[in-house]
Amino acid sequence: MAIVEVVKYNGKSDVFAWKYPSEELGTWTQLIVNEAQEAVLVKSGKVLDVFGSGRHTLETANIPLLNKIINLPFGGRSPFTAEVWYINKGYNLDIKWGTPSPVQIQDPKYGIFAPVRSNGAFGIHINDAKKFLIKLVTTISTFDAASITKYFRGLYVTKVKDAISTYLVHKQISILEINAYIDELSQYMKESVQPVMDEYGIELVSFYVNEISVPEEDSAVKKLKDALSKRAEMNIIGYSYQQERSFDTLEGAAKNTGSTAAPLMGAGMGLGMGFGMGQGVGTGFGNMAQEIQVNNPNDATKECPNCHARIPQVQRFCGNCGFDSEKKPEATQERKLTCSTCGSAITENTKFCPECGRKIVHCPQCGNDIADESTKCAACNYEKPKTCPDCGAKISCNAKFCPECGKVLVKICPNCNTPIEGEEKFCPECGEKL
Repeated sequence: MAIVEVVKYNGKSDVFAWKYPSEELGTWTQLIVNEAQEAVLVKSGKVLDVFGSGRHTLETANIPLLNKIINLPFGGRSPFTAEVWYINKGYNLDIKWGTPSPVQIQDPKYGIFAPVRSNGAFGIHINDAKKFLIKLVTTISTFDAASITKYFRGLYVTKVKDAISTYLVHKQISILEINAYIDELSQYMKESVQPVMDEYGIELVSFYVNEISVPEEDSAVKKLKDALSKRAEMNIIGYSYQQERSFDTLEGAAKNTGSTAAPLMGAGMGLGMGFGMGQGVGTGFGNMAQEIQVNNPNDATKECPNCHARIPQVQRFCGNCGFDSEKKPEATQERKLTCSTCGSAITENTKFCPECGRKIVHCPQCGNDIADESTKCAACNYEKPKTCPDCGAKISCNAKFCPECGKVLVKICPNCNTPIEGEEKFCPECGEKL
């Protein structure tokens, strides 16, 4: 049995816990521990001792428990098996975190539901090597920053949702205004996460929220932003939504020369604008004109299918919104969904093909079946998301870096650090052989 003479750390700088590969040790073995490290000696699943920085000799003088585990002859050297774990106690302040999928949160100010994403970074320091090794690392040979992000993902995602919801409800602010409270949210989340980290011997040095965003393509967010832009425009010009609708109605009726109310509507607009009383005068003349139309049996009216305004029966286009009232609705073609293997017809709720028994993979965009070996939907060209090989997060097919853990998903030129896609053998920038 070959006995290890010198034991020292040979891992990477971003590793928090690293197990020395050999377990064949012996008394008088030299244990070297660097600054900002601690070495933990484990025998049969039990922690024997924790060593600080410096050079240590493994003997019964500094490890009394060895006498109880092995029978050492007086003045001799005895081999034994034990694990040596190195714990990195340095400060790591750039561990990335992010929400792997959008979190649905209701905006308390406007009542809409919006998908929210958030990301940031946090810093940690191992302050109890024994507790960290026993409770978190267990039997994993290497425990790095990616492992920290993976193990605590459920914790910070829950805390992010809770923190954002709390601030929205308590402060009665819109989801579009939440970025003004990032500093307060960061401190609140640090205080929430710290007690859980303490249970594993980890000190949470810092916790930062870099961004809280909502997707621009979301329909609810689009409508909200359009409405806010329209309100800002009205505030600048100096009129309300009700006044704008009154002006539009009066103007449409005035342009409708086929109606008996047109002259009265035109007069109402002129008087209303001239005396700054558009809403009151316009409404009065509008009611008068409506009574004239209703009481005149020679002028039959109909309802506009688009804006529900009353227009003359003989009039084709609505004077209020311009809609073609005689336009026939186009027949909608029912979407046909088929199995990608045998071509049999399926529905959006089909889980297995009724003909060939294949499990159906529905496209989230059009509902059609996507072939197993295909990366795109044949019906609408929707691209399947891919999985990060490190943290398992679902990411875009075109992503070059994982937004969850920062993993590089494309080849990098070792000479000029240019990201390279495909199977090129030479860097297109500097010509370096890959």
